Amino acid sequence: MPDYYLHSINAQQALEAIAKGQSRVRLSADLNLSEQDFSLRSQGLVLDEDNRLSIDELKRIVKKTQRIYLCRDGDIIPLEDRTFGYYKLVPTAGAPLLEISGVKMHISKGTDPFVSASEMAQQAVRKGDKVLDCCSGLGYAAIAAHRLGASEVLSIELSREVMGLRAQNPWSNDLGKEGIVQRQGSSFELIRTLPATSFDSVIHDPPRFSLAVELYSEEFYQEMFRVLRQDGRLFHYTGNPHVVKKGGSFVNGVIRRLKAVGFRHVKKVEHLMGVSAQK
Repeated sequence: MPDYYLHSINAQQALEAIAKGQSRVRLSADLNLSEQDFSLRSQGLVLDEDNRLSIDELKRIVKKTQRIYLCRDGDIIPLEDRTFGYYKLVPTAGAPLLEISGVKMHISKGTDPFVSASEMAQQAVRKGDKVLDCCSGLGYAAIAAHRLGASEVLSIELSREVMGLRAQNPWSNDLGKEGIVQRQGSSFELIRTLPATSFDSVIHDPPRFSLAVELYSEEFYQEMFRVLRQDGRLFHYTGNPHVVKKGGSFVNGVIRRLKAVGFRHVKKVEHLMGVSAQK
């Protein structure tokens, strides 16, 4: 049976159609990847014979504006994990974003999380590249690199909670395609096991500095430099557009450490809140 994804926007659309007495409503039930027509009854929305949502259930979903629900086998399950911290998928007008303990892990203001991740990949990846994607998250940059023609993408993600959520995210499905290898573990530790000069490009999208100091260290930058071939390219997301634009000491420190280990052509990429460089 298919999975269906409900959130405040499409639940509200269903309620409005019911209030108008319509017998059908056109919705996206796969987080904006496609649309289809669903049946309506006076008592609610019919996704299929096993998945029906009452008006009260739709109203409860509408109230949770920053939450996505998976409808499967008659159950309605929030896409979240509270095992350690609070991990959840948040709806947008395009691809969902990842939020961890209230912190949004994607660029989403004025853009779409998948689009911004694709633009990050474009900064570093060329057709035929072997790509290292550190701190992969929902895997959007890895998928974008694959679509750009990368020959192989190694995607590393530390959090089992994040990997569990992306396994339920339809926008992350392409991580299962041939040419993308997913590994769970610490980018800081795993990069040391990778051969020298074995990648053409690196995408590094770490958590904020306060949560992962080691991923902004000269020691880690030295490892990224080591695994890149000569003339290989790096895009490093740093976050905080205000700081990037004003050239605050944090971003200047990132640039200084990248240069210290040997990177050339290091420059800020303001609209993507990051830094690009070349070996």
